[in-house]
Amino acid sequence: MTTILVTGADRGIGAALVRGYSARGDAVIAACLGEGADLKAEDIHVEAGVDVTNMASLEGLRDRLGDTRLDMVINNAGAFHPDKWPDFDTDAMLRLYDINALGPMRVVSALEPLMGEGGKIGIITSRVGSLTDNSSGGMYGYRMSKAAGNVLGINLYHELRPRGIAVMLLHPGRVATEMTEDLGSLGDFITPEQSAAGLIARMDSLGPDTPPEFRHINGTLLPW
Repeated sequence: MTTILVTGADRGIGAALVRGYSARGDAVIAACLGEGADLKAEDIHVEAGVDVTNMASLEGLRDRLGDTRLDMVINNAGAFHPDKWPDFDTDAMLRLYDINALGPMRVVSALEPLMGEGGKIGIITSRVGSLTDNSSGGMYGYRMSKAAGNVLGINLYHELRPRGIAVMLLHPGRVATEMTEDLGSLGDFITPEQSAAGLIARMDSLGPDTPPEFRHINGTLLPW
């Protein structure tokens, strides 16, 4: 049985990932900032109070997991703030960097000891972090934090490959969640469940020989 840990599992894409993996029989650990009451009610293993901005919180998670072997870690926890020029909030931008870029770094640092050869790490990023794909500007803090997260993913690929651990960066699509409510009409958005299905398919395709890639859930290779 494959054991998978998902961060930011309280709601949205994270909760959909947890339910998707659980439905197919995988052992899932839902790392939630809150209590994860809905997931607990579904008999899913919930680790509550997991804060990706706090290394001690993540080390505590590792200690609670004990000798659990993690086959996959999906870094889903993230934050969004719709800033635009010239009305930006540097405190909010730093908060985004702390969660979206440093958060996955802390998670992998804390949980890598529980992983071994054949392990997989997914980082849920966004195509708005692409330098090449930026044709509209805006979303300064979010774009910069996701671009930094992409750099992290490439670094982790090189650091962890000798241990047989694979890394993939994934764009989840334009998903209707609480985090994206400020983006206006949701008519062309997909559901968290649709996004999770694509993410699961992409992570299934990840293997030890997969090069460092930035992919859309539909399989399209995205530019850096």
